[in-house]
Amino acid sequence: MQRLETVLNRITPLDADLLAATQARLDRKTKPLGSLGRLEEFACRLVAISGQEQSDLSKKVIFTFAADHGITEEGVSLYPREVTTQMVFNFLQGGAGVNVLARHAGAEVRVVDVGVDHDFGDCPGLIHKKVTRGSANFANGPAMTRDQMLAALQVGIELADQCRAEGVGLVGTGEMGIGNTSPSSAIIAALSGLAVEQVTHRGTGIGDQALATKVAAIAKGLAINKPDPSDPLDVLQKVGGLEIAAIAGLVLGCAANKIPVVVDGFISTAGALIASELHPNLRDYLFAAHESVEVGHRFMLERLGARPILDLDLRLGEGTGGALAMPLLEAGVKILTEMATFEQAGVAGH
Repeated sequence: MQRLETVLNRITPLDADLLAATQARLDRKTKPLGSLGRLEEFACRLVAISGQEQSDLSKKVIFTFAADHGITEEGVSLYPREVTTQMVFNFLQGGAGVNVLARHAGAEVRVVDVGVDHDFGDCPGLIHKKVTRGSANFANGPAMTRDQMLAALQVGIELADQCRAEGVGLVGTGEMGIGNTSPSSAIIAALSGLAVEQVTHRGTGIGDQALATKVAAIAKGLAINKPDPSDPLDVLQKVGGLEIAAIAGLVLGCAANKIPVVVDGFISTAGALIASELHPNLRDYLFAAHESVEVGHRFMLERLGARPILDLDLRLGEGTGGALAMPLLEAGVKILTEMATFEQAGVAGH
């Protein structure tokens, strides 16, 4: 717990003077004021996050955290939990959606086993950080012990520290875990007080009957565990998941290390939301990649005060939305560093 307090104490507000100075630089470029819209916003925030006049985003990493979920015992998913393990191998072989889109974006995918119900042994390329072999069924009791939750948080924090040491300029969040839309719905329901029906959707594509079963299981879990909405760690422990905790830790660690984070969809945002509830300035370091088809995601984004970059009807997870958004963040920085000013171009200014 001491380590978490240390991390929280290192998260600072963005430098308002640096934000203003960067916008002033953009205003001298050969364009009407504000005409590049959100690209200008991206550039300003990226500079303010790094504290450098020229952000270096050349080294980009997407972390795909994998874990299993006991809530699958309730029949909340279309797929068996073995698919989590199978997809980990697919990630490692470079064949998943996130691999394809990360290659497109020039980003590296790092796959982290934080709680898969499988012994991977000496598996090349996998980052071995298993806390336990999946969360417990939160319809019957807490998803994790407090020690398990804190250990998973620590995994993310340590990976963020490693990114700082390596000079990583931009981090993306991703996940894989059959059943993980259920804890994500439970988290936003617990924090917001919204009805489970309002924040729960079809996940992997379940039908009406399975959706009703899923809603009932989440509602039961909330009733049994009574997570305290004023204590985000209590919510995370009781109805969260190991990969969600690791994402929360990664986001906290990146903010403490002044590394911008592109948050993917519904499950990733559940982790980012827990982190932001722990520190009021954390949202300044986040970029919401997109708005998911999952209905609860909009409520998460509203609570974060985050405006999504893309709206592509995505719902795959893995970090796919983050990979697609990364080049747009880079574009903002390139406008700042490569576009001529009125003076340089000999163009009459405003």
